[in-house]
Amino acid sequence: MLNYIWMGMLVIGFIVGGINGKLGEVTQAAFNSSKSAVELSIGLLGILCLWTGLMGVAEKSGLISKISKIVSPLISFLFPEVSSKSPAVGAIVMNLTANFLGLGNAATPLGLKAMDELQKINRKKDTASDSMVMFLVLNTTAIQLIPATIIALRAASGSGNPAEIIIPIWITSISATIVGVIAVKVLGYAKRG
Repeated sequence: MLNYIWMGMLVIGFIVGGINGKLGEVTQAAFNSSKSAVELSIGLLGILCLWTGLMGVAEKSGLISKISKIVSPLISFLFPEVSSKSPAVGAIVMNLTANFLGLGNAATPLGLKAMDELQKINRKKDTASDSMVMFLVLNTTAIQLIPATIIALRAASGSGNPAEIIIPIWITSISATIVGVIAVKVLGYAKRG
């Protein structure tokens, strides 16, 4: 569906450009945007590869399982429906760790795996469980220690100080996480009560 939307936007852009006699400018803008997209992608690739590799090393070295044990009480509080031995816990911890390190793109496959594991233990297959909603909130608000992707985007765009957004991101993501967790807990209790 999204492919049709993008294609429609391109066609409309070319039609409007043709009607206004600016088809050459529209074509040039399309080529310039394509070039910028490729340059930005290549710039992000290095950072993404580095952090994805570090996450793989952390998983294979057992660091993720150690982190899982450390955060086990918090995971039990946030996800009371999930057994500590469930594979969902490892996937959740890996996803949250990747998000914590600012690796949104690297966290996506981990998030999909976590949601798949949560669906396996969901009693109502056609309705999201409280644990699924909590995971979605935590994944969306994503407290980030190092917002690597945003810093890389700012650096690739020529920012003089690409890391100056760290403290505002901490404040925003922590606030959003607190509000989201409270909302899920309150609405979950209201639904059951």
